[in-house]
Amino acid sequence: MTRWETVVSQWPAVKPLAICLAIGLIAGPFISNSLGWQVTSGAANAQMRAGVVEQLALICEERARADVKETGKLDWDARKDLATKWAVTPKADKPDTDVTYACARKLEV
Repeated sequence: MTRWETVVSQWPAVKPLAICLAIGLIAGPFISNSLGWQVTSGAANAQMRAGVVEQLALICEERARADVKETGKLDWDARKDLATKWAVTPKADKPDTDVTYACARKLEV
């Protein structure tokens, strides 16, 4: 019996496993992505950006509170102006709007 005849004779027993393997290879990534087991680059970038904004907003808040003691009594425009003043990071021309907004929100309390 040749090798080809051996493979052909065993194919009926192996066929269901081969079909399951093919379906798993095709459907597996879609299922794991829908369950949230994969992290897309867009989601990773968004999480990283949120973390950076949060850290910069905390620094901005501390610097602004050192400048003005009772920031909770300021109106929104004054808090925004104060946050704009202290949200500028080194080597940046202007403050990031996300950092400014997050800092102004932190100054409410």
